[in-house]
Amino acid sequence: MNFLSQLEQAILAHNSLLCVGLDTDFEKLPHEVKKHHEPLLEFNKQIIDATAAHVCCYKIQIAYYAALGTSGIQALMQTIHYIHANYPALPVILDAKRGDIGETSKRYAQEAFDIFEADAVTVNPYLGKDSLLPFLEKKDKGVIVLCRTSNEGSSDFQELVAEDSPLFLHVAEQATSWHKEFKNCLLVVGATWPEDMKKIRTVSPEMFFLVPGIGAQGGDLHATLAAGLREDHSGLIIHAARSIIYASSGQDFAAKAKEEASKLQLSINEHRK
Repeated sequence: MNFLSQLEQAILAHNSLLCVGLDTDFEKLPHEVKKHHEPLLEFNKQIIDATAAHVCCYKIQIAYYAALGTSGIQALMQTIHYIHANYPALPVILDAKRGDIGETSKRYAQEAFDIFEADAVTVNPYLGKDSLLPFLEKKDKGVIVLCRTSNEGSSDFQELVAEDSPLFLHVAEQATSWHKEFKNCLLVVGATWPEDMKKIRTVSPEMFFLVPGIGAQGGDLHATLAAGLREDHSGLIIHAARSIIYASSGQDFAAKAKEEASKLQLSINEHRK
């Protein structure tokens, strides 16, 4: 089964468009968890067990793990293995924003899919189609193309106008053509730009959008869903990390994460009706 089919099934099974981000920062872990011999993995396992019924997938930001060296990378790999072993219906996105040329890009695809065993990976399209071919050719995997990112500085380049359209719309058009060819592309479209999301949805009516920016970044959920939902009331992966996994710094952190995930799932579904 390919990533998009698995994602669609998880959305239906859990009635959820929510993706919980495991952006696990050692400094923010509860005191008791920090004392564990595998603190990141222990924290992630408890968050996953608490939230799995409320999500359609998980996203893991590689930087939080790579910054800790070999122990962090081991925790990342063990976390993905834990999800696959215990919640096999839920796909895992590796947020790595890869994209390079030739043999280097092949190695990045190997890293994401063969070593880390992610089901999808975020990629940077700046170097063009040939830089993404090693990812696109893995048709059972998801390739999530940065299009309109949620950060304020994204406007420095993504709003630049070429041939009467902003750059992000050109990216959406290219990614849509790649999706028609390879059937495994998605777009990153931030919740902080609902009007731009509406334009991208016009260009890419069938594609899934991975949507950061809800929660700690202040994106408006109602505006996001109004702008980005497909006609079938699906097509969005609403990502939240800090607002869920750090809902409490005490021993009740997993219970509070479950509570926040459930709230956001319900809120999303209210707006999908």
